[in-house]
Amino acid sequence: MKFVIVFAAFVAVALAAPLDNSQDAQILRYDNDNIGVDGYNYAVETSDGKSVSEQGQLKNVGTEQEALSVRGQFSYVGDDGVTYTVSYIADENGFQPSGAHIPQAA
Repeated sequence: MKFVIVFAAFVAVALAAPLDNSQDAQILRYDNDNIGVDGYNYAVETSDGKSVSEQGQLKNVGTEQEALSVRGQFSYVGDDGVTYTVSYIADENGFQPSGAHIPQAA
């Protein structure tokens, strides 16, 4: 569970850190509804067009197959002015991203 809390804090810090010193983004929304032993849920939106939301929960608690299952999405405005959105699932099957700009396997 410590991993979940550290991971959530890392993501929040990464989103809050400005990439360009000429522009300081402000946090417009920060929701942290649930961070507990069995899971977490948070969302962050910044003034520079970035957003992230994620929820995770433990599956098969107390068994050999115990795993963290995460669903989320993040968006950002690219240098071309287009907003890119990536949705993902991360679980015992690995990281599975999807988005209109991500090539799909044939």
